[in-house]
Amino acid sequence: MDVLKSLGHPEELLNLFKFKMGGCSAVMPKLDYESMSESLRTCYLYLNQTSRSFAAVIQALDGELRHAVCIFYLVLRALDTVEDDMTIPLEKKVPMLNNFHTYLYQDKWCFTESQEKDRQVLEDFPTISLEFRNLAQEYREVISDICHKMGEGMAEFLEKKVESMKEWDKYCHYVAGLVGIGLSQLFSASQLEDPEVGQDSELANSMGLFLQKTNIIRDYLEDTQDGRAFWPKEAWSQFADHLEDFAQPEKLDSALSCLNLLVTDALRHVPDVITYLSRLRNQSVFNFCAIPQVMAIATLSACYNNPMVFQGVVKIRKGQAVTLMMEATNMGAVQTIIAQYSQEILNKVSLADPSRKKTLHILAVIREKSQSSCVTRAHHLSPMYLSAAMLLAALSWQYLSTTAVTGRNK
Repeated sequence: MDVLKSLGHPEELLNLFKFKMGGCSAVMPKLDYESMSESLRTCYLYLNQTSRSFAAVIQALDGELRHAVCIFYLVLRALDTVEDDMTIPLEKKVPMLNNFHTYLYQDKWCFTESQEKDRQVLEDFPTISLEFRNLAQEYREVISDICHKMGEGMAEFLEKKVESMKEWDKYCHYVAGLVGIGLSQLFSASQLEDPEVGQDSELANSMGLFLQKTNIIRDYLEDTQDGRAFWPKEAWSQFADHLEDFAQPEKLDSALSCLNLLVTDALRHVPDVITYLSRLRNQSVFNFCAIPQVMAIATLSACYNNPMVFQGVVKIRKGQAVTLMMEATNMGAVQTIIAQYSQEILNKVSLADPSRKKTLHILAVIREKSQSSCVTRAHHLSPMYLSAAMLLAALSWQYLSTTAVTGRNK
């Protein structure tokens, strides 16, 4: 199925083949689990079980930074699990969120009453907190501080909905911007990056907001069906009486107008993303930061003016994701990728869209920002070569997929 989806994109087929044949190891090398303590191995097990997106790039980070980011992720995953668990009464949940950072220094604290799918990070929190306390002080201070601020922010939004666009920024800051700030401080603390990376909280915040807004936009249907509302009322109330109305076919024009407004708002963070990434010097940190960002702009391009946002989940093709991951390893390539997907969005801007003027403006800013030192991604391959490569990749992928299934069934 992955091959079929990429048949019209020969570059994706080639990259799927290279990735399957070991190209992933160049970007995502395997870890030496044998040299780790049992508790640290358990933490990496939880990382792989709970992270859909970041487990691989975390494990590709250099040196001790890898462990610090792994523990940072698990601590915040545990905190997020408390926030997401609707079975915990508010009178119990609010103090848990506000005090969660203190549990990092309580070697026996755990929570065994959660019904969430990631509850193991709460049930076995002593293992995570042990590895937290094993980190260097400069890492512990960052993780504890971000955990404290995030817990307070989550508690603030438990009993109120996201009303204004400013509150949307504030909510996204608490749940994702703080992550970007904390990661940036960890990068600088490791000395793999310059101090300014950790000091510029505005750019780091934009990195988190861009990812979070993309997820919120993409997950409209899933969230509304689960009774969650993260699209800001200031935006959707311009086009409908209720957020859920956008799922109705007769409301499609209004739904697309609101969707495009929110995509435009998310795009305003892209210039900051470009500036932030241009400051990074360590290759593993660059990969860690750049890959999710290019995935996000590809996802936004797929979502823009797309009725499928209100009928299901819009996802980029696996071949597309692999291509982005293998290419987004230097600043020139990232600028080109951003320019490409910005152009795709530009090509879809309707003359009648209410946000047209703002969309065109931010796309022009992004285009100017992404043109400096930009390199071309074009590959001049003959039609015969492309056809042969497509066939080879398709046959090889089919063979490898069949082999993998057979191996798992033994």
